[in-house]
Amino acid sequence: MTATHSSNSATIDFESIKNLTAAEMQAVDQLVLNELSSDVVLINQIGHYIISNGGKRIRPMLLLLAAKALGNTDHNHLILAAVVEFIHTATLLHDDVVDGSVMRRGRESANAVWGNAASVLVGDYLYSSAFEMMVRTNSMRVMDIMSKTTTAIAEGEVLQLLNCNNPDTTEDKYLEVIARKTAILFSTATRLAAVVAGADTKTEDALAIYGQQLGVAFQLIDDALDYKANPDELGKNLGDDLAEGKPTLPLIYAMQYGTQEQASIVTEAIRQGSREAFGAVYNVIKATNAIEYTERCAERAASVAIAAIACLPDSEFKTALAALAKFSVQRVH
Repeated sequence: MTATHSSNSATIDFESIKNLTAAEMQAVDQLVLNELSSDVVLINQIGHYIISNGGKRIRPMLLLLAAKALGNTDHNHLILAAVVEFIHTATLLHDDVVDGSVMRRGRESANAVWGNAASVLVGDYLYSSAFEMMVRTNSMRVMDIMSKTTTAIAEGEVLQLLNCNNPDTTEDKYLEVIARKTAILFSTATRLAAVVAGADTKTEDALAIYGQQLGVAFQLIDDALDYKANPDELGKNLGDDLAEGKPTLPLIYAMQYGTQEQASIVTEAIRQGSREAFGAVYNVIKATNAIEYTERCAERAASVAIAAIACLPDSEFKTALAALAKFSVQRVH
């Protein structure tokens, strides 16, 4: 899979980045499948359904790339890569229930197939399994980092809920949500790679900043794609964020810099959570160059991410981490 973003950007080949950790990711996938083995049939069904449903696996891959950039991967890196994927999957299950989503990665969401109650409970199971796996690393530091991460993710979810249908949400409030809800798991993945490798504090902090900024860039592009992507490639309906009343950056910017009439169109659409208003809102977003602004913010975050890992020794893995930051803003789904 390749992605292009602008004419002056070199195309990033995501597959070549993936290939650098292919053997380790195969071991992680096997670990994930083993951990999903439960004598409760519904857990197996839903767990396998969502874990096997494609996805880029960027978070576990990030952890493994960072570990290899530091010189090695051991069994604890594999365990933590699986832990990160379980935590992410649990948040997806819970997110889809909160948002009332019926599509995930191009097919029906788990809650659309099995119902909200089952999705929430299996999400809880994945969280619990993640902590059970984490204990095997015998590292209080690892458990401290992961505990704080899951707390921050939950806080981000609640903050996002408070912002829903609120057109007065500021850019700073929006950025606070994505820092906690999305970016922190990227940051934790790269930080854990350094912790397990026994890296010094400077290197650990550098990788944490890299992951955080990459996560910000990734979410900003996600929010831009909700107004410009090909729905078949995106794997969900365009305008889902608008239908859920989420004031994402394209909307916030359009309200701030559009005319009074344009701002009123967006304001009302956010208050109502109206997919029917998508066409009118899209026209405002286009007229105010809100997508371009969102993409520029993502590019800045990606640049900060790349600069943060300058301290790492040169290697194909460091190069891949930089390429992944560029890919995060070039992708089309």
